[in-house]
Amino acid sequence: MAAETHVLDIKKRMKSVELLKILKKNHTYEELSKITKLPVTVLNRYIKGHVLPSKNRADELFEIFNKKFDVKDEISRRIEFDGRGYFDNTELLADTLFMRVVAQMISEKFAGKKITKVLTAAVDGIPIATHISNQLEAQLIIAKRTREVGVTKFIEESYVPSFSGVLMTLYLPKGTLTSKDNILIVDDIIRSGETQRALVNLAEKSGAKIAGIFFLVSIGKAWEKKIRTPPNCTVEIILQLPEPNAS
Repeated sequence: MAAETHVLDIKKRMKSVELLKILKKNHTYEELSKITKLPVTVLNRYIKGHVLPSKNRADELFEIFNKKFDVKDEISRRIEFDGRGYFDNTELLADTLFMRVVAQMISEKFAGKKITKVLTAAVDGIPIATHISNQLEAQLIIAKRTREVGVTKFIEESYVPSFSGVLMTLYLPKGTLTSKDNILIVDDIIRSGETQRALVNLAEKSGAKIAGIFFLVSIGKAWEKKIRTPPNCTVEIILQLPEPNAS
């Protein structure tokens, strides 16, 4: 028990350094020194990985981070819409440090759900789903848009994305999900809801229990009519945005 407590303590202290690194992206060392009331030399040693904060100082850094950093604002800042209402989330998904912090936050919300597998669709949902599955110590399952050579049996679900006029299909190797699984469906952004509804249908065809659904961002509310939320399924969304006006 003492060893386990020590490991958790070390993890928390390491986590506080990650939060400090995120703050550093938007602040100079001098600004960070004023915020934390710590010398620049000490902050530099933490951020460079030369030393870990003490347990008490880690607690203080967590408190400072929660006061000075708004995850919703940060996600909103990293999503850019063009004049036609399309968006670019490259910067958001490419920041692995930020994705880890978000994953930790979301994993805490689903910690009591006994998640065995995290399900997402290729491709943009993979980064955040990977981090969440790692935090939950669950298997990552990716529904792909092509049938892989070497796999003989699949479960599949077809759908037509809004206004595309193109039939899309998601494939899962048969047996990847079973009735013994409690799964968390994860995606980066939901807008029309067709892809996410296909994920729900794949899970139900497999007999798996959908314990939760998570999206980084939801755009508009059209998708709410398309997703059938199973009983006792927790839905978490960090940032909800209105449908942008296309020029």
